[in-house]
Amino acid sequence: MSAQTIGAPAGGRRGLTLKPGAWLTWAALVFFFVNLLGVIATVLVDSLGRSWFAGWLPTGWTGHWYSDAWKEFGLGEVLGTTVEVTFLVVLVSLVLAVPASYALARRDFPGKHLLTTLFVLPILVPPIAYGIPMATVLYKFHLAGSVTGVVLANLVPSIPFVIFTMTPFIEQIDPKIESAARMCGASTWTVLTRILAPLMLPGILAAGILVLVRTFGMFELTFLTAGPGSQTLIVALFSAVNSAGIRSTQSIDAMAVIYTGTMAVLLLVALRFVNPTQLVARSSD
Repeated sequence: MSAQTIGAPAGGRRGLTLKPGAWLTWAALVFFFVNLLGVIATVLVDSLGRSWFAGWLPTGWTGHWYSDAWKEFGLGEVLGTTVEVTFLVVLVSLVLAVPASYALARRDFPGKHLLTTLFVLPILVPPIAYGIPMATVLYKFHLAGSVTGVVLANLVPSIPFVIFTMTPFIEQIDPKIESAARMCGASTWTVLTRILAPLMLPGILAAGILVLVRTFGMFELTFLTAGPGSQTLIVALFSAVNSAGIRSTQSIDAMAVIYTGTMAVLLLVALRFVNPTQLVARSSD
């Protein structure tokens, strides 16, 4: 009895002991998040401060930098363009990529592996690598500098992204369900709309939300193909920081807070409706 009593705390202490590698991992994580929160907090505080030249906090607090940034950088028009570009990319990507995903999941044809490799390249290759020649082509055909050019550029990585998101979902749908519906006299349109569409809806929703987040934050391709009237929020923020002229840092920080807050909301919505582990799940059959 006494041996058990003495041994239990010792075992508990051994269970609570962390190895040096674990301590280093936790220390690195804490260091990373402290720096990340410090950067975000600095920008947020500066966007709300009257002036901040010395001390730990600004001399006063105000919210007029947000209204100044809205007027100075035309954020109403910029946000409208961002929403337009984002939803057009999502819509066109789904319309084109969902049928392609079905074909890849259900059909075997010559060159299928080569086609799959070509689809994965825009995801693996950095956007700047193919963005420059693509922008050159768009400028040659007078498409760059417009919303159409920005949408076309963003479709290049978005369509393969939808395909690789949707294909596992379609592969999990038992083909016998479609065969049974056809044997009962259902037409192709009925099978698509009444059988497959409800089953594919979670995948379509997941792909659409993820493409929305990706397009909203896409900088390289949008920067290379956007014009004065087709800039998205992230490109407008970059231009405000680096273009010539004197601008208030508080207004730029306010613009950065608006962008960061919008991205945070989109990410929370994506994580609410999308389980990342399901995107790569495949049927064991």
